[in-house]
Amino acid sequence: MIVIADGGSTKTNWCLINEAGRKIYFNTEGYNPYFSKGEYIVQSLNETLPDHLEREKLTAVYYYGAGCSTPANKKIVADAMKQIFVNAEIFVGHDLLASCRALLGNEPGFAGILGTGTNSCLYDGNDITLNIDSLGYFLGDEGSGSFIGKRILSDYMKGYMPKGLREAFYDNYALTNEDIFDNIYNKPLPNRFCASFSKFLYDFKETYEDYTYKTIDYAFTAFFEALVIHYPNYKDHKLNCVGSVGYSFRDILSIVADRYEMGVGKIIRSPIDDLVHYHLELAPKA
Repeated sequence: MIVIADGGSTKTNWCLINEAGRKIYFNTEGYNPYFSKGEYIVQSLNETLPDHLEREKLTAVYYYGAGCSTPANKKIVADAMKQIFVNAEIFVGHDLLASCRALLGNEPGFAGILGTGTNSCLYDGNDITLNIDSLGYFLGDEGSGSFIGKRILSDYMKGYMPKGLREAFYDNYALTNEDIFDNIYNKPLPNRFCASFSKFLYDFKETYEDYTYKTIDYAFTAFFEALVIHYPNYKDHKLNCVGSVGYSFRDILSIVADRYEMGVGKIIRSPIDDLVHYHLELAPKA
């Protein structure tokens, strides 16, 4: 039995492939080692993995996660996984590699992530060949849920948000400026806090179409300006993207891509189905 997992900063999607070849899907929270340390990962998995999962029978775990881009961060996650799946071989890779394998399989191209955070790369059909660092929540992540959420929070706090939308925001969250500052500067996982408000905008996008368009267009334009256009010959590639933000606002993403003369390829919410297909059908056999 093997498990394949795609872990974002907010949620991890898992697929167990049992001895009969049946696929069983389940979710846990996300574990970004920049924000979640090993002890927390172990505790969370012990509390949230489904009871039917026979951990000791697993022979391999393929875990792709946000923040798993350095040897030190991979070790944090791998050491935690070894405490949970004691008889399994553990592979920990970057969620960007998962996106490449889900979006492109064994074909070369451009792959991006637009979820809680942002990432992007060129892929040669086997490995990532070029990655321009998005610099994370504090310094970058243009186009991401956290980037959009920060813009929404700023507009709300400054009074720039349309009056009816601002009232709806307060009705939904009852947040004062002091509450927002406290969540951003004093509480854990500020990136996840900010990113949560991109869904609020999605829920009201038809009622406040102009504000939604301007806010999302601003974010995706920043994504192109800060990252995409700096890849060599980027116009020769199609924009392939995974993540809830890119998928939810794919109409605006397509408009922005067209503005930069880049065609649009595959845009999916979650890579897990295509990632499972990769491991079962396309991955090099040992």
